Amino acid sequence: MSLLLLDSASLWYRAYFGMPDTLLSPKGEPINAVKGFLDMSARLINIYSPNRFVACLEGDWRPSWRVDLFPDYKLNRIDDSGEEAEPDTLSPQIPILLDVLDAFGFASLGVDDYEADDVIATLSKSESGPIRVVSGDRDLFQLVDDRKDVKIVYLAKGLSNHDLVDTDWISKKYEIPGERYALFAMIRGDASDGLPGLKGIGEKGAALIANLFPDMGSVVEAAESESDLLPKNLAKKVIASRDYAKIAPKLVNCATDVPIPSMSIDMPKKPNSLAKINDLQESYGLGASVDRLLAALRWV
Repeated sequence: MSLLLLDSASLWYRAYFGMPDTLLSPKGEPINAVKGFLDMSARLINIYSPNRFVACLEGDWRPSWRVDLFPDYKLNRIDDSGEEAEPDTLSPQIPILLDVLDAFGFASLGVDDYEADDVIATLSKSESGPIRVVSGDRDLFQLVDDRKDVKIVYLAKGLSNHDLVDTDWISKKYEIPGERYALFAMIRGDASDGLPGLKGIGEKGAALIANLFPDMGSVVEAAESESDLLPKNLAKKVIASRDYAKIAPKLVNCATDVPIPSMSIDMPKKPNSLAKINDLQESYGLGASVDRLLAALRWV
């Protein structure tokens, strides 16, 4: 009875770079990301047998409220046109992929001024478990909840060798309490998102602090009060970055209050349009990738 939430951009990037760029439609258009995404979706359905499914999308990859908090947020990813830099042959594949998902009847959802992570977090909070979140992004480790059975299907090593991340996995990997990953990440920072963390405190120092304190407010309070709990060298660094520390929880934590529209997220029992599926399959040369998804859904 599980819910499968896809961090869609993470999956199509992995598909794009993991599948040969020689995979082309009959008209010569690249379709490697589309085929790879469909193949992964079929395998995930076979592995986890979900009864609910949402392909979560970026309503805005740099939400205005995060940029207002921290203007450098993801600034490193902007290209000369002011948009997110991505491979030229990936962008045209996304509408094709979304058309295929729609033809199958899969729910997809992006909400204006929110990232896919925020949509995933809100659904993780509002929907019943078990929930499996599929991503290659460590940011979503903060959503792990053993009581509700929310786990991350972590694709860093590929789908065939993926990790199923729970609090015990996080504890062993980072030597911190598993439920404190968000605090650990706030302190450590994330260069890929342009997030500096608390300057001068690396992964080892972030783990030490996460073992001592439950949240950033407690860390700042300990530094400001010169508490004996926080080593003096780390306290000085917290004080030096306290302005960032005070905005980090809202900046780094996924939003869990995204306005989710009323919609069905049940696994489709029949296609929205089998004719459309067949047309897309033929037009773009999606062949076995569509067949695998049809088989995973027990429609053939």
